[in-house]
Amino acid sequence: MGLSRVIRRIGARISGTRSTFTFDGPVQRFDLNPPRDGWAGWIEIQIADKAWKHGGQRRYFLMQQWDGMPEVEVPIVPKRLGVIREIFRMSRNTKGVALVVRDEFGLSGRSDLSVRVRRLPRLEGLWRVAFRHRERLSKSGISGVFSLIARLLRMNESFVQRLMYYEWIDRYDTLYAGEEERISQFVSKLKIKPKFSIVVPVYNTPRHVLAEMVSSVKSQIYKNWELCLVDDASPEPHVRGFLESLSDDEGRIKFVLREKNGGISAATNSALELVDGDYIALLDHDDVLPAHALATVATYINRHPDSDIFYSDEDKLDKKGRRYDHFFKPDWNPERLYGQNYLNHLTVIRASMMRSLGGFRSGVEGSQDYDLVLRAIASTKAPIIHVPHILYHWRIYGDAGTFSSTQRERATDSARKAIAEHFHAAGQTVVVTAAIDGFHRVVRSDPDRWPKVSVIIPTRDRADLLKACLNGLRRTDYPDIEIILADNGSIETETAIFFEEAKRSGIVVVDCSGPFNYSRINNQAAKVARGDILLLLNNDTEIIDHAWLKEMVRYLQKSDVAAVGAKLLYPDRTIQHAGVVLGIGGVAGHLYISEPEKASGYYGALGIARDVSCVTAACMAIRKSVFDEIGGFNDADLQVAYNDVDLCIRIRQAGYRIIFTPFAVLTHHESKSRGADTAGKNLKRLQGEMKYIQERWGGILCCDPFHHPSLSLEHSGVELAFPPRVFFPWRQETSLLRSNQ
Repeated sequence: MGLSRVIRRIGARISGTRSTFTFDGPVQRFDLNPPRDGWAGWIEIQIADKAWKHGGQRRYFLMQQWDGMPEVEVPIVPKRLGVIREIFRMSRNTKGVALVVRDEFGLSGRSDLSVRVRRLPRLEGLWRVAFRHRERLSKSGISGVFSLIARLLRMNESFVQRLMYYEWIDRYDTLYAGEEERISQFVSKLKIKPKFSIVVPVYNTPRHVLAEMVSSVKSQIYKNWELCLVDDASPEPHVRGFLESLSDDEGRIKFVLREKNGGISAATNSALELVDGDYIALLDHDDVLPAHALATVATYINRHPDSDIFYSDEDKLDKKGRRYDHFFKPDWNPERLYGQNYLNHLTVIRASMMRSLGGFRSGVEGSQDYDLVLRAIASTKAPIIHVPHILYHWRIYGDAGTFSSTQRERATDSARKAIAEHFHAAGQTVVVTAAIDGFHRVVRSDPDRWPKVSVIIPTRDRADLLKACLNGLRRTDYPDIEIILADNGSIETETAIFFEEAKRSGIVVVDCSGPFNYSRINNQAAKVARGDILLLLNNDTEIIDHAWLKEMVRYLQKSDVAAVGAKLLYPDRTIQHAGVVLGIGGVAGHLYISEPEKASGYYGALGIARDVSCVTAACMAIRKSVFDEIGGFNDADLQVAYNDVDLCIRIRQAGYRIIFTPFAVLTHHESKSRGADTAGKNLKRLQGEMKYIQERWGGILCCDPFHHPSLSLEHSGVELAFPPRVFFPWRQETSLLRSNQ
């Protein structure tokens, strides 16, 4: 490459692209040209609008177009008159970016805009974002500046995560000027306008914290609510005085003063006696709701009017009121709920259901909310609805402990008691034991008769790998195993001798000669299988835990569970598989790759059993009746790659569940006997299979219900999505900006 060409390319990276547009109002959209290498990464956008010179007032929005999803609108606020110079983090899936300009008062007239788009190096992007959020990140003054610089130089993971969350909040989770009126107009058009009863038990709450909680309720944009407070005989005299001082012209604030302390369950039940709303929202006395919380829940109630239970995402507040530690939750995930009360905050329950349940139970203090949710899900026949927005800020730090954080052991015991009683009420016997980070493991009872399991192992030579795999199967604690070796044209003498020995020991060897077609090989072997359960197992796996198969089969006792996947480790004991997420890498991929074996994952995801959209066929237990029902693997279009993804999607489309359990653990050497798909004809075939599955399941691949749309699909780790794939309903449904495209 010549020097002049190098200089031109460097210049293009530095200067970016420039565009000039003519605005003649009132609302116009201008598509922007991307930097040379596309939109992914840190992008700086500079806007010069000549209308500023004449006193014009305009509002600016960046419209981010993400493949297969509606646009995301991000307000751009000039820091000073005549200057817009903003940076944005953008996904590699960003397909286009547009600037929407709106004349606020129709006074600015016709004028030209100049827009420059430039890519920034990652480090510069992080530094500039850190500078913008410096007041959140460090102390004020010179010492704060030096502290910020030191943290930037270290650039450790926790600092970057917190920094990126501040950036995400500002871009996608902050109401811009004038948006409250837009929300009011939106909710005024809702067909159903439910009344929310916000129930708050109070005990010795610091006055300023209590005031912030009440203020957050009074600031709700959606106005059809009542606040039901109960003081559980607080010794601190200011609590009673504060409650008595509360006033509301519309009579929406109610309170009761208990004469005797009865504990949180009894106190909450006292507050429930004040309720006359349609839905009950549970709020702790030291937490706060964002102003749009009830408006958002009301919207989802209109979308799902038959549902009884709604829950939102949440984050935490530190001592300075700064948000951190987001919890972007999955959609309804029954197995995960048995491992942790992930519904938690904000939970909203239909008032009639709450009354039928009898409110809160005593004897499970510290986990009374968990117990209530378990009883509620057992009572409802309607879908449990996830509201995928952060609608709750949980105040938690050293001096702001809740019962469950200050008396953790008692709260944990209460939770396990509630879980066991939930199963007992359903006629099931379980043992509830400890899982990672204080969460829970539910061990179902053994069946009266363990079903026969047909273990299908596709193989081609590499007798050494196969022997290691079979030795592990022989050590497995399971009474009825049929082993089927699906031979795809082995030619080595050692393998032929091994097969003869295997046949004499009762192992079935099926001839699956021909070009390698993983789907066809498994389908052929499944036809001769005699088991009720098929265990699809790669020949490069090693069993390291004798109880692994019973763990997987126990889940398949439930008629709605069709498949179960195990936790797979690389030989260096790092994670290879812990469930598959649809959409990663354009089709599907594994989260937590190469994380330590004992890592807990995002909110304990690596240490608790949970529903997932897909598990790898390197080790998958599936009921044979379901395998036959859905037609097995697609051996025509997906011969090698993504066949397990397609199979799992069809399993869930048929109405069945798929479970990942971390309590069945194997080692996986991954494709040692066949090689990789990254070169030559293998690569061409892989690309064809990727195209097929994207065309077949494109609308599903970007919307894994167990991976939050605010989390990225670009990485094997859990990172924020820029932009998210979900939007506030009023931005999606009432935007004037999109009507002028």
